[in-house]
Amino acid sequence: MCPNPTKSDPVKKLRNLLLPLFLATAAAPVFAQGTNVAFGAFKQDTNLPVEVTADNLSVDQETGIAIFTGNVLIGQGEMRLSAPRVLVVYQEQQKGIERMEATGGVTLVSGSDAAESDRADYSITDGVIVMTGNVLLDQGPNALSADRMTVQLSDGTAQMSGRVKTIIQTGGDN
Repeated sequence: MCPNPTKSDPVKKLRNLLLPLFLATAAAPVFAQGTNVAFGAFKQDTNLPVEVTADNLSVDQETGIAIFTGNVLIGQGEMRLSAPRVLVVYQEQQKGIERMEATGGVTLVSGSDAAESDRADYSITDGVIVMTGNVLLDQGPNALSADRMTVQLSDGTAQMSGRVKTIIQTGGDN
């Protein structure tokens, strides 16, 4: 007896629904380049003034570079960055800061989130902070580590890449 083409086979229908889901799930690791996470409680306005305090300051007027050393603390809005050494590169004709390079063990705090790394490069004109080397992101009870974290300040997100590891609390009373 020939099957009726007007009636659908439930097994075939289920297979047609599940096959694309299975293929999408199986292919996901191939396309994943890192882990996207929220960073900070808000979007950061990179047009806000930058306040820098440090033990020492060295300025080269010809190159437009300033080097802050010793207990450097940088504040911009609600965001805080601290490091032993921060190199600041000014825009042409001293019209503001173009970028900052923090080294020697960096801590970045925004809202309740905190991240640590060996180095952080902050492009103020792009609104991007790239933290590299032993990156550790602490988000309350959860923690992530990676080789690199790129923070997009315009939307308050970050991407972790390079051997990403995470510990996520389940919320249970284990």
